[in-house]
Amino acid sequence: MRILIVGAGATGGYFGGRLLQHGRDVTFLVREKRAAQLAQHGLSIRSATGDADLPSPPTVLASGLRAPYDLIVLSCKAYGLEQAMADMAPAVGPRTAILPLLNGMRQLDLLDARFGPERVLGGQCVIAATLDERGAIQHLNQSHSLTFGERNGQASERMQGITSALANSGFDARPSSTILQDMWDKWMFLASLAGITCLLRGSVGSITAAPGGSAATLALLEECRAVAEHSGHAPADATVQRARHVLTENGSALTASMLRDLQQGHAIEADHVIGDMLARAHSQRTAAVLLPVVYAHLKVYEASRASAP
Repeated sequence: MRILIVGAGATGGYFGGRLLQHGRDVTFLVREKRAAQLAQHGLSIRSATGDADLPSPPTVLASGLRAPYDLIVLSCKAYGLEQAMADMAPAVGPRTAILPLLNGMRQLDLLDARFGPERVLGGQCVIAATLDERGAIQHLNQSHSLTFGERNGQASERMQGITSALANSGFDARPSSTILQDMWDKWMFLASLAGITCLLRGSVGSITAAPGGSAATLALLEECRAVAEHSGHAPADATVQRARHVLTENGSALTASMLRDLQQGHAIEADHVIGDMLARAHSQRTAAVLLPVVYAHLKVYEASRASAP
């Protein structure tokens, strides 16, 4: 199976690198700067689960795409999705499957409109990783799962092929017959975590220790849960209880990657993670008190960043 990984950042580089390490036919769709970096230093992974050093990993620029791939793994940030779709278009053929790993749900609508829903799988990943100054991937914990599935839940022939291609590749590859629910469960949690840690500029533990901190966190979680329920994807009680525990754990150092991006002055996924959740709440007439505040806060940051020299 020919696999194209769109992006060789922390997420795409990690999963693509593991696949390459285990002998899969992988090519990275990258820009000129990253291509030069990989050509010079190779693709390096530093991880408690095992290091990897892959000299001269196969890369291609958008201008060099000539033929379709069997599987395209889309690992860009949400704000780069439009450009990524344009770049990868020549690699999409009649039998190509597209596996997006973005957070939220809006990517499915955009990919469906561009390439057709029959080509687009559901997918998500759980990993904490970053790039160092030389472009090496630093895996920050031992979680490295990639969940994927047909959106109708069927165990299709292509799902069997993709499962075989991703299995035994140095990470947890998890085929799912409930991938849309899996994605909604993650979005509910992530929007709550990103929203409250960005709004209050602190870790879960510091927010929990503050007066009213836990109450605010749980109120935001309930708003996101209600949106999921009104969208036909109510999370199980156990899922909600697990989220409540993680989001209010005493002493927890947990923060969202969006907060880290914000603190470093980077672009953030405000519209995709929070804005889309709020838009769905409005369209459903679901009560939303904290979501508008969080979204306004993030948009003020984006406006300030855009106007900075």
